[in-house]
Amino acid sequence: MSGINSTVNQRTNMAGQNRLELLLFGLNDDQEYGINVFKVREVLPCPSLTGIPKQTTALKGLAHIRGETIPVIDLSQAIGGVPVEESDRQNCFLIVSEYNRRVLAFLVRNVDRILPAKWDQVSPPPIETNEKNYLTAVVQYEKGLIEILDVEQVLADLIPVSTEVKSTSISDADRDNASKYHILVVDDSSVARTQVKKALQSLNIKVSTANNGQAALDVLKQLADKDHKVKDVFLMVISDIEMPEMDGYTLVKKIREDSRLKPLYVVLHSSLSGRFNLAMAKRVGADAFIGKFNPDELAEAVVSRINVVEA
Repeated sequence: MSGINSTVNQRTNMAGQNRLELLLFGLNDDQEYGINVFKVREVLPCPSLTGIPKQTTALKGLAHIRGETIPVIDLSQAIGGVPVEESDRQNCFLIVSEYNRRVLAFLVRNVDRILPAKWDQVSPPPIETNEKNYLTAVVQYEKGLIEILDVEQVLADLIPVSTEVKSTSISDADRDNASKYHILVVDDSSVARTQVKKALQSLNIKVSTANNGQAALDVLKQLADKDHKVKDVFLMVISDIEMPEMDGYTLVKKIREDSRLKPLYVVLHSSLSGRFNLAMAKRVGADAFIGKFNPDELAEAVVSRINVVEA
């Protein structure tokens, strides 16, 4: 798996093509799981971990990798499965990843290969599944179903983040003014939608949500078909990147290709916080890129946009 980092540059041309590559891995069961290669910094055999006193959760310790101290999460235990025995860690692997501006390592049983796919081949979980599980999408391929985990939900349960807006640059007058506006939030993760919605609602702004790019595009086109000026309906669209059916890059591209939607202000908001994503966001025509999840940055971006609109 040493080729993951060396080929990242080549993967930037996937922006706007609704494509992804999944690193396949296994946990302590027979299921195969996938993680977007863009979130993977490197894969390596599990080294010795430094324990954390009185730690009883899936956070198993700290790994010292290339001068960094990185928390290690037993992903099987984190999603309710059987944890890896400490004596068996030397037979396992770490997937070192970047999520929500954090560098984390996930302890997994094995790592298989990289699978090319398209987001329109990625489906939301069956409606019968419990809404509070850790499954965010599934991909069907020759060996069966690959499950994509809602890592944002895993991290929110393990390491909760605040949705409170504390920025001193936002005044009561800003909040009063924001109440006139409406934002469309697009994200396949229910926890991410809730986080963004709570942060924005603290500004008294109206928020609507969609759970993938195709659903959001349908909403926007339906408004345009009814002769609404969509840019006057929504102050902005804030969209995740990784989503089943249609990713955020493709959503932006489709918006820019439709003359009725083109003037919309679109922000890509993603835990894909690596160094390539700002350039990729600009390539497809997004107005801004904000890494998840900082409620102050989101709120300040909204107030800034309102000030531009009203100037």
